[in-house]
Amino acid sequence: MSWRLWIPLLLFSGFLGLAAYQLTQPKDEFVESRMIGQPLPYFDLPAAADGLVGAKNADFADGKPRLLNIWASWCVPCIAEAPQLEALKQSGVEIVGIAIRDRPEDVTRFLGQYGNPYVAVGRDDLSEVQLAIGSSGVPETFVIDGKGVIRYQHIGDIRAGDVPTLLAKLQEAAQ
Repeated sequence: MSWRLWIPLLLFSGFLGLAAYQLTQPKDEFVESRMIGQPLPYFDLPAAADGLVGAKNADFADGKPRLLNIWASWCVPCIAEAPQLEALKQSGVEIVGIAIRDRPEDVTRFLGQYGNPYVAVGRDDLSEVQLAIGSSGVPETFVIDGKGVIRYQHIGDIRAGDVPTLLAKLQEAAQ
């Protein structure tokens, strides 16, 4: 019996050992954004619908931290986070929205139906700003300090348990 017959068994054993090791490692669900600590890129977006104010990066450089929320009327999780955005607004948080690939009539309908927590809502028809700030989906929310620097990124819809975290991150950004 040749030693070469054991090679497939050794390779298979090595594969099983590697798979078992990977399965027992703790799962890291936090995705660190490369934009944390970076200034917002330049943007000057028109209003997403009539009666709204457009959004620009210069709005974030007045010394006051704010949230930048990336959303869309066609986004189902954006409906789920609407009450939390309203709670943040009620806590005194200013939220600037960027509507991604949306039609003005749909933005108006969404804000009329689920509330408007925004001080401004810009229209990003080509997702240029979304991609420039490192957002890959909707909804996503960024904490921006008073100098226009991205301090925190929340991926996905904001749930009730996330509100205290965002308030704490805004306080950190204020210092």
